Order: sequence, then structure tokens, then C-alpha cells
Amino acid sequence: MQSDVSNTEEIVKNVGNTPLVKLNKLFEQKEVYAKIEWCNPSGSVKARPASWMLNEGEKDGNLVRDKTTVIEPTSGNTGVALSHFAKSLGYKIELAVPERMSDETKDILKTNGAKLLETEDDLCPRVGPGTDQAIALASALIKNHPGEYYSPDQYNNDANFRSHYHGTGPEIWKATNGKVGAFITGIGTGGTITGVGTYLKEKNPNIKIIAAEPQKDHNIQGLRNLEESEKPELLKRRMQVIDEKITVTDKESFDMIKQLASTENLFAGPSTGSVLAALNKTIGELEGKIVLLFGDNAEKYKSIYTKFGVYTEEEFDKNLSKSINQKICS
Repeated sequence: MQSDVSNTEEIVKNVGNTPLVKLNKLFEQKEVYAKIEWCNPSGSVKARPASWMLNEGEKDGNLVRDKTTVIEPTSGNTGVALSHFAKSLGYKIELAVPERMSDETKDILKTNGAKLLETEDDLCPRVGPGTDQAIALASALIKNHPGEYYSPDQYNNDANFRSHYHGTGPEIWKATNGKVGAFITGIGTGGTITGVGTYLKEKNPNIKIIAAEPQKDHNIQGLRNLEESEKPELLKRRMQVIDEKITVTDKESFDMIKQLASTENLFAGPSTGSVLAALNKTIGELEGKIVLLFGDNAEKYKSIYTKFGVYTEEEFDKNLSKSINQKICS
């Protein structure tokens, strides 16, 4: 594969500094802002940890050009980001993915040159005792082929945390002039909420850090229910920064996607719906500027939204075409 970027340092520099957009119509009673992470290269918040993990892997000598294959269990966006950057850098990449991942996401991964190893996992691979097939499969390949594979290990790698502690957190603090009162995001690996949460609480310990958690047996790609799955090690290390965990249903999440699209012309992915639904349940208790993390947009989820009756294909296409998703990134 031909490399488009000469090194991982350049990739890290090109990630982040995403816009913070005020939601003027959906929550008129409070100052609510959205951190629009689909403006990152590869289209999601996962560009941040992916770029950091690849960069640190090269620095540590664990990731070597023309020798090492990148391998990772992923529920979607981390795989998209890793494969996007791996293609640019000239690395081969193999991804263990759940069969229930959206068809659009699988197509993007294949276009990026990734070899897909599909498993019957939950939408967010479980960790700990009873590890799901995706993580077990990746671990077995690494063990049986020493020196051939490098796993960024997003569920355990502190580079994931650092990407948000040194990037997303400071960006939010600066953009709100230190007036942020609450931060709400979902939990997948735990890197975003602990990285941003740790930074913000060091600035002001009174800032509320709130986790949006999907229901059991959910259909929200990328998020995890902590009763169904043991907490990732990355989350365990700094769990104390989370002030509150709010469980939301699939219906509540999908309903909020529709409200966001109709009021703000932002057409977002399912995890954003969960974040909005969590805010709905706690907004009366929050003060100051409320910042929500919008992890990705709706482009990869047409099959998901039509499958669960959120939109017809025609409605989906109409919302995508009239949205300001890309305009706010320019």
C-alpha cells in the first residue's frame, strides 16, 4: 500500500480541534453545546485514540513498517479510524468485528483495506471473564504469531486516555472559557469519559461528569452496558471521575436522534442519541454550560435506522442531504 502520510506524528497533529456548537432549539432552557467529533479525519471521536495508539506503538518499537500487521477487536469507529490511518501509513490491518455491526461500517473497513474477522459478539466486545470472541480471537492471533501483530489494545492502552486528557478536555475548557458545568458522553472503552473527566475535574472539581449507558441487549453501536460486560481496565483506573451513570433505552436514543435532526439539522449516529437522552433525564439538575460529545454522524447507520424503524430509506436520505453535518466542519 502506498503511504499518503509520512509518519504518525503528522496524523496526531491533524486530529482534534473539532467545533463546539450551541444547540439553540433543542434545549432552550439551558446552555447546551455539542462537541462535533465527526469533523475528525475518519469521521469520529475514535480518530483521537487511534492516532495516539499508533504513534506510541511506533515510538515504543512495537509497530514496525513492512513487518507488523495491526490487529484490533472493534465495534466500529475505532476500526474505521485505525484502518483509515493504517492505509495512509502503509500497514496491513485485521479487525475482529461483531456480525451485527452496520453493513455501511463493514463496507468502509473493507474499502480502507482491512481484513474482517466476524464474530457473534455484542455490539461492544465484552472484556474480562468470559471475554467475547473478538478480543479472544485477536489475542490468540497475537500469541500464536509473535512479532507479527500489534494490537493498539484500546480497552487497556493509556494512550487512549491521554488522547482525550491532552486533546478533547483542554479543547472543551478553552472553548467554554472555563464555564463548563457538565460533560456527558457514552462509555465504550472508557477513554473519552475518563480522559476528558480527569482533565476537567483538575480544572474545577465541581464539574459534573455523566455517563450515558444503553439498556441491556441494546442496539447502540460502540456503547456498553456495564451490567452485561465487565468494565474495561482503562475505565476501572479512573472510574471515580464519573459522578453519575444514566441508563437510556434504544427507543429514547432513537427518538432523540429524530428530535436533533428536526430541530438543529444535525443528523447523528446512535450513540449521540443516547447522550441526548441522558441529558433529558438530568438537565434540570445541571448548571453552567453543558457539553455533550457527538461521536459520529448518521452516514454509517442507514441499515440500522431502517431496520429498527427510526426512518424509512427515503426519510434517511432526505435528512442526510439537508443536514448541516459537513458545513459545520468547514
